[in-house]
Amino acid sequence: MSVEATGRERGQAVAGLRTAGAVGKGALEYEDLRAFEGRVAATAAEGKDRVNEPMIRHWCEAMGDTNPAYEGPDAIAPPTMLQAWTMGGLSGNEGRSAAFDDLLGLLDAAGYTSVVATDCEQEYLRPLRPGDAVTFDAVIESVSPLKTTKLGTGHFVTTRMDVRADGELAGTHRFRILKYTPAARGPARSRSDDARKKLRPRPVVNRDNAGFWAGVAEHRLLLQRCRGCGTLRFPWLPGCNGCGGQEWDTVEASGEGTVFSYVVMHHPPFPAFDPPYAVGLVELAEGVRIVSNVVGVPCDKVRIGMPVRLEFLRVDEELELPVFRAVEGGEV
Repeated sequence: MSVEATGRERGQAVAGLRTAGAVGKGALEYEDLRAFEGRVAATAAEGKDRVNEPMIRHWCEAMGDTNPAYEGPDAIAPPTMLQAWTMGGLSGNEGRSAAFDDLLGLLDAAGYTSVVATDCEQEYLRPLRPGDAVTFDAVIESVSPLKTTKLGTGHFVTTRMDVRADGELAGTHRFRILKYTPAARGPARSRSDDARKKLRPRPVVNRDNAGFWAGVAEHRLLLQRCRGCGTLRFPWLPGCNGCGGQEWDTVEASGEGTVFSYVVMHHPPFPAFDPPYAVGLVELAEGVRIVSNVVGVPCDKVRIGMPVRLEFLRVDEELELPVFRAVEGGEV
């Protein structure tokens, strides 16, 4: 029996289950979901645009990526743009099958009506260059057993996309979502719960950025410097964006900078913050940029190009953060 025929039979079996009136979590068996594993979600779908220089330029400007490999006559596209060339926009892509929508419909009918994207994995096999015509195939790779998370209870659905350039496999993209029923709200919070909710979110400290937070504890803003090419980088990363080198040391920033861009936050409200407040993208004198609060002036007085200076703000007994204060008189 062919894979295509098997897929049709699985689809018919699941469709039969749905039309039989399977409603509610109790009526949904995990095997009904597993029947979708291996089913095709898209076949030879075509990207809306060929790989092109304007999209590459906009991407690099948005990401602050100045790698010279992405410009000039021999330019390549940033590898992380892999998915961008497959996006269908509001009108979608041709070549998409109904399998993925059927799976989501089945989960919706069983009460798992909320969705959140959780993560993606990409593998790059060959660079994409301006002029390449992109096509892709997609398959429903896996549906997890029932899982309980802080968001709620549901199933993780993973799709795998094989991306081709002029028929040659260029990379793979795995995308995972959680289809879930939101967790029920707990009992009324105590005063201690309310106090904890007013705390600033805690930074995620891991082996890649622990040195940065150790510097903050000493009132030092540390930048990474590649030992191979000398490029400074922030935020902290395992490898150099310039040359790919893995060896690095640190440089302490002077603390002087200017507001490169900013936004004034009004909504949504969060107990640990008092809106409106300014969040700035600050360009340091060393050339790298950092996101932080701009303080010392009313938020409606923050301007692009405004000089700022680093200081450290203790927001509670356990947490101190780097912020940037507007320089009085406009001179650093």
